[in-house]
Amino acid sequence: MIPGRQTFLNTVKWIEEVRSERGSDVIIVLVGNKTDLVEKRQVSTEEGEAKSREINVMFTEASAKAGFNIKALFRKIAAALPGMETLSSTKQEDMVDVNLKSSGGYESQPESGGCAC
Repeated sequence: MIPGRQTFLNTVKWIEEVRSERGSDVIIVLVGNKTDLVEKRQVSTEEGEAKSREINVMFTEASAKAGFNIKALFRKIAAALPGMETLSSTKQEDMVDVNLKSSGGYESQPESGGCAC
């Protein structure tokens, strides 16, 4: 069996282990990664969505290499945290990106211009 496909099939077991260890209120997101490798896809979007509904977890697809859907993934997780119900209504222009530098420092860049302080 193809390694990536087997990993996908094992998610049910891993999620059951997490829930038995941490409880049912844990935030779990099934992430289809490496979407930039279209020709090597082993699990379809439809399969991922169906599996996430079956096991009652959030689902998204992303590419860390291409930077696709990474911010959205972390915003989805943050919005699911207790007490963060209003995050989903936060205006896009009020959000600030933080880009890590190789020197270990960070640089803040507002998405819509203006001061990052």
